[in-house]
Amino acid sequence: MAFTAPNETYSGKVYQVEAGKDKTIVIGGENVLPFHSFEGNIPNRPVIAYEIQDVPPDDWPDTLKKVYEGVSGEPVTWAKHCQDKLNAKAIALRLIGTHPDRENRSAEDAAKTVKDVLAAVTVPLLILGSNNIEKDTAVLVAAAEAAKGRNCFIGKAMEENYKTIVAACMANDHKLIAMSQLDINLSKQLNILITQMGFDKERMVTDPMCSALGYGLDYTYSVMERIRLAALTQNDLTMQTPMLGDIGMYAWKVKEANAAEAELPFGGALEPRGIAWETMTAGALMLAGAELLIMRHPEAVKAIEKLIDELM
Repeated sequence: MAFTAPNETYSGKVYQVEAGKDKTIVIGGENVLPFHSFEGNIPNRPVIAYEIQDVPPDDWPDTLKKVYEGVSGEPVTWAKHCQDKLNAKAIALRLIGTHPDRENRSAEDAAKTVKDVLAAVTVPLLILGSNNIEKDTAVLVAAAEAAKGRNCFIGKAMEENYKTIVAACMANDHKLIAMSQLDINLSKQLNILITQMGFDKERMVTDPMCSALGYGLDYTYSVMERIRLAALTQNDLTMQTPMLGDIGMYAWKVKEANAAEAELPFGGALEPRGIAWETMTAGALMLAGAELLIMRHPEAVKAIEKLIDELM
């Protein structure tokens, strides 16, 4: 008697979200668990956005900084390099220079940077604040206005500042990234609060917050997995947004990606170790349900693109 593998059926579906104007990306739309194409429909592959910053990445490890040597001193040059040389499908512009503990750049400075980058590239843009709740409120409003008509992802909106950022996304026709603190209930609560303002849940991406391999990855994976299961098996409309994995900023600040070989004699050479750390973190969170990944090292991106090819 022939064996027939049992298939699960799901009552829910992840919303499909499109961003960009000249060139677009589409994420989400699946009605099955990640890469379970044998059980249902996965219309879109996960998308990787290359991270750039508005200021030189002085806090990045040398093994990562050297990859962008000669282009990372200026965000427009950096963005064009990612688009033209690295074939980026999307670019994530982090306005880290606006943080009060960095250069404390103004919202007006951030708006000018956004305009300059958008004028130089055609791929979709993710516009990210510095994760300083108070400063991001003004910065992301100015950035959303500067990018009006370009259909960008704007974030991250948190419980403490979401109202102003949501209003800016509604007024300027952008998609929204909503971030909560690694808790499925907090994620659901924030999504509900945002939709109660009249923002379409089909225009949102959820960032459940990220952590790197060895530094809470299992907990992040669990939260993402529970969000995806709630969306598909419970048909929970508030949990059916695509998910973001902000990989690079977490993977490249941990000891294993920075420590000299003398400090970690069994860890192998430093540069491939850092690449492996970003790759493993990204791969795990993609398998947990993340459809949009923000990454830094081109070799890590290549490895994940190859994995997507094989799994799709």
